[in-house]
Amino acid sequence: MLRQYARQFVQKLVRRRPLEPREESESRRAPLSILRLVLLGVGRTLGAGVYVLAGVTVMFITGPAIIISFLVVALSSVLSGLCYAELWAWVPRSGSAYLYSYVTMGELCAFVIGWDLLLYLVAAASCVTRAWSYTFDSLIGNHISQALERTFSPHTPSFLAPYPDFISLGLVLLMTGLLVRGARVTTLIFKVSTGLNLFVPIFMILSGVIKGDLHNWQLTEQDYSLNTSGSSSTFRSGGLGPLGSGGFVPFGFEGILQGAAILFTSYFDVHAIVTAGKQAPNPQRSIPLSMVISIFIGFLAYSGVSAALTLMVPYYQIHPYSPLLQAFLHVGWASAKYAIAVVFLCTLLYSLLGSMFPMFQLICIMADDGLLFRSLTQINPPIMAIMASGILTGFMASLLRILDLVKLMSAGVLPAYTLMAVSILVLRYQPDKNLSKNEKIEEEIEISDHEASPSEPVPEAGTSSILKTLWYPTSPTPTRKSGQIVYGCAFLLVLLLTILSLILAQRPSQVFSGDPVLTTVAVLLLLLITGATVIIWRQPQNTSPLYFRVGDLMCPECPP
Repeated sequence: MLRQYARQFVQKLVRRRPLEPREESESRRAPLSILRLVLLGVGRTLGAGVYVLAGVTVMFITGPAIIISFLVVALSSVLSGLCYAELWAWVPRSGSAYLYSYVTMGELCAFVIGWDLLLYLVAAASCVTRAWSYTFDSLIGNHISQALERTFSPHTPSFLAPYPDFISLGLVLLMTGLLVRGARVTTLIFKVSTGLNLFVPIFMILSGVIKGDLHNWQLTEQDYSLNTSGSSSTFRSGGLGPLGSGGFVPFGFEGILQGAAILFTSYFDVHAIVTAGKQAPNPQRSIPLSMVISIFIGFLAYSGVSAALTLMVPYYQIHPYSPLLQAFLHVGWASAKYAIAVVFLCTLLYSLLGSMFPMFQLICIMADDGLLFRSLTQINPPIMAIMASGILTGFMASLLRILDLVKLMSAGVLPAYTLMAVSILVLRYQPDKNLSKNEKIEEEIEISDHEASPSEPVPEAGTSSILKTLWYPTSPTPTRKSGQIVYGCAFLLVLLLTILSLILAQRPSQVFSGDPVLTTVAVLLLLLITGATVIIWRQPQNTSPLYFRVGDLMCPECPP
């Protein structure tokens, strides 16, 4: 009885959502060229919020080496985007990673990815709101922040922001009211925001060429002493402190990786190319090419702005929350500060609306699927879902520091992309699955009849037979048993890699210095990871043709 309950529980966790029939209007749209896909990807990638991320990351995590972090992020984003494109190819329908994972992998994976995406969207909207507040406050001389800090800072816990940001709260409530009234991001607003977002990096790069100083990439501790108060609390022994050790890479290789983990969110919206790519005449070529071009343009813009910023201002003097505005003040271009501030205020409003709109949409979808309270979608329009997203965003934006919000964004995006990549690994080794509602019911009936057939011989369940199946599959094509083996090994891989990552993140020096316990555990984890990977590699793959498949970018026989 207990075994039956456990089996039913596991079946519910991997239960897949049936795909609704395709609407006729969805397939009758004008084809998109590579140029239009690139413009879409650049418009989604060049968000105004990343310039706030750059200030926080440069000052506290990477220093001028943020350029290398952006390069690491660009390469990783290309690989992750291609995995997302193949996940879409299994379900060629407009939607999000939540929908694709629910249709292909099941309820547990969709639940995790859905909540990760909600965390990212809430943190992104809160971060953008906080940045808008800092920009507005800097235009009026920081009087609001100074007054609030004097009033609330002595009574505020250390894990919260020094003062509650009422400007952010009011802005979120205003945007929530606009969403309740039916506000939408129109094509005109998208084009204007894209143009403004292209203007900022071009103007910033030119400013860095004119006012930059290469000495700011070669700073030493003596430079710190000349430009700071020189208090002994600023540095720890050995010359390393909150400001790093100087030079182009003041925080070392660890800082570059930490910066890349945070900046990964800057390329998250490039997956819009994948959703729109089905309208291209040749998706298997248009999707990867437009995605690579968009990410490359984003890398040039982000790295160019960061290089100009760190050349204009020593990285330890960069304002973490409004870096570009303070950089123009530092070089004596006060008029440019106000021009950029006006552009920021406009583009940040668009970014905020662009984050809150998909947030309440995702809440509605998850509520309809039963993964959130169904009462959130009982009213049409979904006022409860919009109010819930607005209240949560306003609460986080008014109380949390922007650095904490940036870390929450990273904590939401990275697990979602990781699970999408694992989903591709699992799907490639599964037998053909019909995802439509009617075909799925027929498939379940066939499986139940197949299991109930008394004439089929039952294979031996011995240990040697199981091990032989792991290394020598019984069929050249994927079967239900081989698919279950891959599913289990993939789950084990995620678990082992998570444990190994925690060990390397928390105790890296002990592992690499030869600590007997931690080094042994790390080696055992690596052996288990290798074994699970080899078992997956030995299983037969699904060779069904797809719109797009990673590794088969030049396939001329893919279906249209």
